[in-house]
Parts: sequence; C-alpha cells; structure tokens
Amino acid sequence: MKFARFKKQTEETVLQGIVTENGIKQIEGDIFSDWKYTDIIHNMEELEILAPLTPRHVIGIGANYVGKIDDLPSVLPDIPVFFYKPISSVIGSGKPIVIPSTVEEVKFESELAAVIGKRARNISEEEVTDYIFGYTVANDVTAPQFFHEAGHWMVGKSFDTFTPLGPYIETELNPDEIKVEAYLNGDKKQDSTTTLMIVSMRKMIAYLSSVMTLEPGDVILTGSPLGAEMMKGGDEIICEIAEIGGLRNPVKQG
Repeated sequence: MKFARFKKQTEETVLQGIVTENGIKQIEGDIFSDWKYTDIIHNMEELEILAPLTPRHVIGIGANYVGKIDDLPSVLPDIPVFFYKPISSVIGSGKPIVIPSTVEEVKFESELAAVIGKRARNISEEEVTDYIFGYTVANDVTAPQFFHEAGHWMVGKSFDTFTPLGPYIETELNPDEIKVEAYLNGDKKQDSTTTLMIVSMRKMIAYLSSVMTLEPGDVILTGSPLGAEMMKGGDEIICEIAEIGGLRNPVKQG
C-alpha cells in the first residue's frame, strides 16, 4: 500500500491518500493510528505530490555501504556514525534542490528510508520491522565543503532542500530484497542491494531505540551506496527504489 500526501494544483489544502490504479483515493485521519477511506478519488494529473510526511525527526547514518559482500567487515563499530537532519530540509519529489550560493556543487546520496510507525524504546533487532510503518526514498543531499575539520557533518547536511523524500510511503516492502539506485541526468550512478549495508537497518534502529525513544513519524535514513557524485545547477537527480518509485528533483544554484 502506497501512502501519498498531495494537494490539488489549484488549491492549498494538503490531503492524504492511497495510490491506486485509478488515481489517489483520499483518506482521512492519522496514518499512524486511525484513518479511513473517503469516497473521493483524485486524478494524478491534477495533483502536486508532496513529501509523503512531515517527519518528527530525520536521523541518518554515515558511510554504511561496501562495494561487494566480501568487503563487509567482520566486526561492526560499537557506536555507528549517526547525524540529524532538520525537518526544514525536507522537500518532495519535483521540488528543486537549491545549492548554497557560496559553492558550485553538492553531492547526491540515494537511500532507503524507514518511517517509524509506533513508539519504540529498547527494542531488539527481531522486533524492528514491527515498529516500522513503511519505507520511502530519500536523497541525503550533502555539501562536504561545509564539513568541520574535526569531523562534524551537521552544517553540510542541513541546508534547506537537502532532504528530498518520496514520492510515497510503501508499507508492503521487504527491505532485505531491494536495490537502491540513482540516476544523474539519466546516467545510472548508484545501483546496490541493501545486503551491502555495513550496519543493517535492523541493527541501526535497534541501537537508536536503546539511546532515544523513537516515535511515529521519525524517519531513519539507512545510508547511501557507493557511486554518489557531485551535482550542479541545471542537473536532474532521480533516486529510485523500484517498489516505491522515483524521487525526482531538479538542481538549481542558489
């Protein structure tokens, strides 16, 4: 089931719905607790698709993929490298990624993102998927020019428009059997299965739940495969997971 947030092109009211073969069937209520169908079906051609949710928090993990199975480390880090991204950086598919005026290029990073669906505290790896509402595609846009010499990443990942999400939240997905791809101006740059993650999605979410209470609407970015490159104004980047859809964003200079 694919959940969408959208609005009519002629109106400002934000709506929610389920993607069907006939369009988007509008729903009402909280997608994490109590929602119901309405009788309204919207024509996709008349809609602007928005980011599929307004996250509560966005948490990412750094350097989490290898190029082949044989490169996976035998010992995992005691403390994975996590970072926050502000919700002000979130945009939807179709919206432009804006490069800061002081630099000429930024990096795309296509990722699988897990959306937490219920409160999680001190959960085990085996329990993790019970607490996930669904999955979406993320682009962890990064300006490495702003990384601090001591290793701090926050500023370089926090600019407005630096976290495209979408186009939908897919609830029926096996995260262990998907490919994460990216296309820059139509050329494939990233193409990896999630089996190449160093810290698995289950391990990272279980670990995070031992540190903080995760709540519905928290979004966990699970890392980007090898192949991420820089992009500049005039480019178009598509981050894609076939089972979810393509997250398409133009790039413009600020």
